[in-house]
Amino acid sequence: MILTDSAKSLGERVIRERISITAERASPTWLRKLLRASHAISAAILVAALIEGGTYLRYAAVLSLLFMLAQTAISVVLASISEQRISSLENIAKKVDEQREQIEQLFSMTDMLQSAHSREDAGEVLAAAATELLPDLRGALYIFNNSQDRLDVATLWPNDGISDPVRSLVPATCWALKRGKIQINDPHSINLCCKHNGGRNATIEVPMIARGKVHGLLMLASDDIDGATRLREIARVAQALADSMSLALANIALQEKLRTQSLRDPLTGLYNRRYMEDALERHLNIAERNGSPTSVIMIDLDHFKRINDSHGHGKGDAVLRDVAAQLTAAVRPSDIVARYGGEELMVIMPGCDLDLAMRKAEMLRGRIESLSELHGTPITASFGVACVPETSDAMRDLVPMADAALYVAKDAGRNCVKAASRRAPYPTKTPRLAVSKM
Repeated sequence: MILTDSAKSLGERVIRERISITAERASPTWLRKLLRASHAISAAILVAALIEGGTYLRYAAVLSLLFMLAQTAISVVLASISEQRISSLENIAKKVDEQREQIEQLFSMTDMLQSAHSREDAGEVLAAAATELLPDLRGALYIFNNSQDRLDVATLWPNDGISDPVRSLVPATCWALKRGKIQINDPHSINLCCKHNGGRNATIEVPMIARGKVHGLLMLASDDIDGATRLREIARVAQALADSMSLALANIALQEKLRTQSLRDPLTGLYNRRYMEDALERHLNIAERNGSPTSVIMIDLDHFKRINDSHGHGKGDAVLRDVAAQLTAAVRPSDIVARYGGEELMVIMPGCDLDLAMRKAEMLRGRIESLSELHGTPITASFGVACVPETSDAMRDLVPMADAALYVAKDAGRNCVKAASRRAPYPTKTPRLAVSKM
């Protein structure tokens, strides 16, 4: 379980308050000493009066009465001080209990965040914890978009249709993000406020920073006129929430990056061969169950080594990325484009027969050829197409037949599309009547 710095500060604050309790118990001692001294003097006077007797008894009684009045006054003062101490101790004990509950809730939130698999899961945990810790405040979680140039609302609480914070903000308009520190916006004061605040409510904004990177922004708002005072009081809790959430967002981002690296080719962004083989097997099983066709297009860039030798590997990498972009933009969302290896690419097209796959391959060939003018060098590709069940009957011969058709296209002069040979239809077996032998 991760203990955040803010949670530590809360714990240190509790310890300091307990130390102050011990210091308060030690004062004031002079009243107690005075009371004990008056008791001793009264006792001495009475003992002396008993020994001497006579007229001393009258004076001793008067002096004892005066000391008793003084003792009563001192006792009243001490009792008042004790009552104040008890009240103060009760308030401190209450604060200690509240802070202990806050720390326990923060620990529970951190533990829940470790099980979050997505930003949506983490946002739900944050909203639940913030609602429990700060029920009188509204909140929003902002996450950077894919371009990292804007933050959009990812989670909003309470989601009652009334809360209406800004749906997106630019880092350049937020002092919390520019400074990397907590910013309290009080529209009713002359202090500097973020431009996106709009002057409606007092807000506290906490940047979520982990591993040297800003992952988002936590915003809490108060509807009270003097809401800024309340926000200053809960600044430590807000910082603790942001710290726990920033670590969770950093872990989720790392998991997504590792997941992407395990499925995607780092250069082109296409699916890698391992994912392609699993996806092809899955789609072929579905096609066999549904009786629908599945086509495969094998693509090989023509004379790609010549491009690397003439223009350098940087140009070759740029060509591969642009070819991948052209293929991805031209296929359906259900189609899968993968890097088979080197300059060889593959497109899996579920629910697509051989004729439709041939037309799609011809269109892709034209899109790849159009990149020649952009890069200032001839860029073409050869295509081989195979289909289940028209040319193949299983995965074990679908890819080899598409690869064989690809080599036919290369032998035919490259920059063309060839299809695998169609299978001959199975002969229809007619049932025969059973004839009994005599």
